[in-house]
Formats: sequence, C-alpha cells, structure tokens
Amino acid sequence: MAEGNGRPDLAAMTGRLGRALAAAEVPVLRAHGLSMWAYVVLLALDEGPVRSQSALAEAIHADKTRIIGVLDDLQDRGLIERVPDPGDRRVRLLSITAEGRRLRDAAQAAVQEREERLLSRLTEEERATFLRVLQDLHALPWEDLAGP
Repeated sequence: MAEGNGRPDLAAMTGRLGRALAAAEVPVLRAHGLSMWAYVVLLALDEGPVRSQSALAEAIHADKTRIIGVLDDLQDRGLIERVPDPGDRRVRLLSITAEGRRLRDAAQAAVQEREERLLSRLTEEERATFLRVLQDLHALPWEDLAGP
C-alpha cells in the first residue's frame, strides 16, 4: 500500500477484480459455445458500424493475426459476416448477424446474472454509483486511460 494515500494502485485493485470476473465468465461463455475473444468480438461489433478486421483488432486491443481464427469460427457458425469492402476489396467489412446478436445477448444476460452475486453485496446507492463511475471510465478514449 502506498504511504501517501493509503490505498493500492488502481491497476492492483481492478486487475484482481477483472481477473476474477473474467474467470467467472469462462464457464458461462463455454456453456454458450463462446470463447472470451469470440464474446469480445460480438460485443464490439454491435457498438458501431461495420468495421474492417484491422479496425476491430485495434478497438479490442488484439493482435489482428490473433483474431483471424476467432473471426473464421464466428463466420462459419453464422454469427458474423465478412464481406469485401466495395471501396477496397482487400479489406473485409464485419457485421454481427441476427443469430450472433441473439447468442451475444443470451451470453451477456447469463454473465450479468452471475455478476449480480457480486453487486448484491453493495447497497443500491453504492451499486448505482459504482456502475455509473465504471461506465464513465470505460467510455474514456484509450489514450486517456493508458496515456500516450
């Protein structure tokens, strides 16, 4: 613990919590036939317009070569579509399908149901504040979070 402010660093606190939450998600996602990366991709594709594979990799902070297999699997299962960009046929545009959205929504509901066990330890006021602040921080640009 730091001498000056009496609390651990944010990364130390959120890192442990994040790892525990991710570990709790694994069996839920597995039950829905998804890996963690597949779930991340499905969540990211619904945040905005169709993206290229490179833009998606950048948005989810993944190596673009690492997610190719994930994208192949999701496409083979009919959960995403990859179509050539009419403006540059070397680029593949990605979109989530209705089936991908259905599966993503079911998995997310199950994940959030599991999260309720943790959130139930907070008062309603603490819970509302925690979720609001976490959403506000999550919405910050990567550069604001990680620095230059």
